[in-house]
Amino acid sequence: MATSLAIPGAESSSQPSGLPAALGAYIIWGFLPLYLLLVTSVPPFEFVGWRIIWTLPFCLLIVALRKQFPALREAVTNPRTMLALLASAILIAINWFVYIWAIMQEQVYAASLGYYLNPLLNVLLGTLLLGERLSKWQWLAVAIAASAVALLAVGALTTLWISLTLALSFGLYGIVRKQVPVGSLPGLTIESAILLLPACGIAWWYAASPAGPSFGTGFWLSAAIAFSGVVTAVPLLLFAIAAKRMNYSTLGFIQYLAPTIVFILGLTVFGEELKPAQLGSFLLIWAAVAIFVADLWSKSRRAKASA
Repeated sequence: MATSLAIPGAESSSQPSGLPAALGAYIIWGFLPLYLLLVTSVPPFEFVGWRIIWTLPFCLLIVALRKQFPALREAVTNPRTMLALLASAILIAINWFVYIWAIMQEQVYAASLGYYLNPLLNVLLGTLLLGERLSKWQWLAVAIAASAVALLAVGALTTLWISLTLALSFGLYGIVRKQVPVGSLPGLTIESAILLLPACGIAWWYAASPAGPSFGTGFWLSAAIAFSGVVTAVPLLLFAIAAKRMNYSTLGFIQYLAPTIVFILGLTVFGEELKPAQLGSFLLIWAAVAIFVADLWSKSRRAKASA
């Protein structure tokens, strides 16, 4: 039986912990730049289209293996569930396309800032929309992390809308998936099906261009593109599982794992220059994470002692 940190109010005793799923999702997202090195020759928008196209068959395969077609059918025949999944599909599509647009416009700084803003937004959404409460130490952690983001945002006000859009779209996506009454895998499968038509349109547009499609031009490149379905589906599925099982404020702080991995890859693999503002923000963020986790650990020990 797996053991995990017990967080009062975060998970019920009748279901497994969401912590392993959350860690898995953010570790995969953190190492995603290494995978993207394999598909640098593919235009970004075309790659997003192929990601969606290859995500659906991968999801359907897992649905078949887990015999979840009845759950999938139940969700499809529920108008309220379909409306919620339409909203979540639109939100994740906005997140993907704004990110790709930012990279195409060489606004990498603004795009990365969005993923530092997102955990703070998760905490805010958890307290405002879900009625979750933070302790005074957790609020201190939020304040320190906000200071770190403010330090990063200096000099980027004209592109801050990119960061806010990325953070808000993914934050609201998590809120919707936490509330919608459908399993993680059936929900992701339906989202992929909703996005399939526009994704096929993108792939067709590039196929009709003079350069032709990237998929099918070589075995290894085509295999790397097809693998995008796995890279897309697995972390989103893990995130949806974690969002249903965990306190959303806690999930927000675990998200700092992904940009931290990217930060380390930038220094070690991509040879990016470490600026003083980035170093200061990094130190502040991890001070905030340390305070937040220490408070959770203290609560967990007190809860076990009283039990």
